[in-house]
Amino acid sequence: MDIFNRYAPFIQDFIYRSGWEELRAIQAAAADAIFNTDQNVLLSASTASGKTEAAFFPILTLLSEAPPSSVGAIYIGPLKALINDQFSRLNELCEEADIPVWHWHGDVAQSHKSKLLKKPSGILQITPESLEAMLLRKHSLIPRLFGDLRFIVIDEVHSLMRGDRGGQTLCLIERLSRLSGTSPRRIGLSATIGDPKAAGEFLAAGTGKGTIIPKIEAKGVKWRLSMEHFYISQKDTEAEENADALPVLDSPTDTAPENADAGMGYIFEHTRGKKCLVFVNSREECEAVTTTLRSYCEANNEPDRFLIHHGNLSAAYRETAEAAMKDDDIFMTTCTTATLELGIDIGRLERAFQIDAPFTVSSFLQRMGRTGRRGLPPEMWFVIREELPEPRSLLPETIPWKLLQGIALVQVYVEEKWVEPPKLDRLPYSLLYHQTMSTLASNGELSPAELARKVLTLKVFERISQDDYKLLLRHLLENEHIQRTEEGGIIVGLAGERIINSFKFYAVFQENEEYTVRWESQELGTVVMPPPVGEKLAIAGHVWVVDELDHKRRLVYVEKIKGKVPAYFGDCPGDINTKILERMRKVLIEDKSYPYLMKNASARLAQARSTARNSGFTDDPLICLGGTMWCLLPWLGSYAFLAMERFLKIKCAERLSLKGMDSSRPYFIQFTMKSSPEDFFRIVYEEAQKDFPPTDLVYPGEVPLFEKYDEFVPPELVRKGFAYGILDINGMKQRIFEWADRFLDKA
Repeated sequence: MDIFNRYAPFIQDFIYRSGWEELRAIQAAAADAIFNTDQNVLLSASTASGKTEAAFFPILTLLSEAPPSSVGAIYIGPLKALINDQFSRLNELCEEADIPVWHWHGDVAQSHKSKLLKKPSGILQITPESLEAMLLRKHSLIPRLFGDLRFIVIDEVHSLMRGDRGGQTLCLIERLSRLSGTSPRRIGLSATIGDPKAAGEFLAAGTGKGTIIPKIEAKGVKWRLSMEHFYISQKDTEAEENADALPVLDSPTDTAPENADAGMGYIFEHTRGKKCLVFVNSREECEAVTTTLRSYCEANNEPDRFLIHHGNLSAAYRETAEAAMKDDDIFMTTCTTATLELGIDIGRLERAFQIDAPFTVSSFLQRMGRTGRRGLPPEMWFVIREELPEPRSLLPETIPWKLLQGIALVQVYVEEKWVEPPKLDRLPYSLLYHQTMSTLASNGELSPAELARKVLTLKVFERISQDDYKLLLRHLLENEHIQRTEEGGIIVGLAGERIINSFKFYAVFQENEEYTVRWESQELGTVVMPPPVGEKLAIAGHVWVVDELDHKRRLVYVEKIKGKVPAYFGDCPGDINTKILERMRKVLIEDKSYPYLMKNASARLAQARSTARNSGFTDDPLICLGGTMWCLLPWLGSYAFLAMERFLKIKCAERLSLKGMDSSRPYFIQFTMKSSPEDFFRIVYEEAQKDFPPTDLVYPGEVPLFEKYDEFVPPELVRKGFAYGILDINGMKQRIFEWADRFLDKA
């Protein structure tokens, strides 16, 4: 009651109208921290626990008691959909107190933005990209707009802690604070924080203050969880030939389109008459799944009941899907990527489907958390698919890796409440370029020393040396991204103007830009973000190795090869942690049933465990596939696996007579080798003991473009950033030393 009485009267009225009988623990703890300290605050609690209200009830109370002379609070949301959703909720709350709520992103009308510029006040909801644009284009207005700024609320803060976008957000907050002459408190909100202490340090970076992290005892929540397995292209003849070895498939009762995927039929059948989400892991798959499910409607003479939602769709398409999902009288299913993964309230959602396994525990929890609101338990159905193994498939290709990954993601959370920790140790040279250009464009002419002071003192760049920054500036001068004035200052150059004047400049994440793929004189089609030279891609029904990349002309030149495409080449938000791979191995070893596995999935797991026992590959990481063909199973996460690949190729291949390396990241590596297993473990151990710089694992002449603006960064810095910030060499070496302890006599 003390907290309730401290709230402003209009907050109390809102609570009464909403029929709340008591405040939730998160709301009481947040109010205590915000009212009674001057520290930053991190609120971590389950989805739909009331975190937004927990933060804004005390903030709005304080703003109503002492109205600010400018915008008093900024809410930074990672998605337009989330901002649109919170805008409606906050408007209802603030209307009575006459506290304006503004939202600002690419889909908001200019007239709405103009009203804020004329009378800055209340709360501003904005994406990091729109805040970047505001600092760049409205630079001179910042002191008037934010001169009395008191709070910055960062929603879904976990989504910003694993890449350049989070670093950009911190840079923007620091730059805004300097320009406005304010020191706003930061309030972070998230349902899935793996390391609260590290998250608190991230939130407070550069403020000189600590972060209060209230400990909230979570109530036990029961999940409705299932996981089923299907073969993508099982034919009747194949089923008959493999009848004794393969799990029996339940056939959907619906009419299936020609060449339809059985997993799609399962989703079609179990979404009928319900409000559901179907999560996929890429934009391309989202389009394909939606098309397939709509073809089921056509084959069964049903009206189309499937919507689509991803970041490359127009605002109209996205908002149509959002509105339909919020309407309790409309029973539609929306196929979506991560764009509906975060905190948007989409009403009485009955069920979420996940096609294959997501890459992270965090993503699994967020996606399942879209359900379970308004009194219903969270409910997710995993639909795991794989191609039917060929009779002559090599051993590692017969393992259901996605099924194991899905089980591992669930189990590490159920058993340990483990979620991926933040990755904050990169060398963000791409972001350094971006913030240098943005700072220069907004400030006009600066001396080199002044530019370095403004940029390198941003907390995100504390690991960047003065020498590296000089190297970057010299490179930008040579390429006319910046230029010197007669007075010795620096301004944006002609090439830089072209970059900055594009609306795409505000974002530091990669857009889905298409590259045309060519083989000899033939054009094969287009792909989004091709893999590096030497890696594989699939298109036009074949597998190809990338021979040459022309980033300026968006061309990929390839040569045809045999084999399968690697399962994954991690980008920042989707890398699989070593913890998951190790739990996948344990899934194969342990004789344990999981209550959420359905009939097909349970049978497929039993089959995989039998294969593992008979082959011994859960005990021995190096398996002979016949003759001189070998398979290595390191059970390492994406970036340690990537380091292992390169280490074997660059440091060990010659001594081991190792050739034809073929990887399915991050699961296994196949190669031919004339050495014995004992020689393999001895040689990799000897090479791992040597002291070598991480840059040794970058191929000669390679410039591994990993982030959006790497192409404008000096090649030596790109290589350094990749080697020190991406490759997990310590994780790789630790695994090699474990092998040495098991398989070598080091006496």
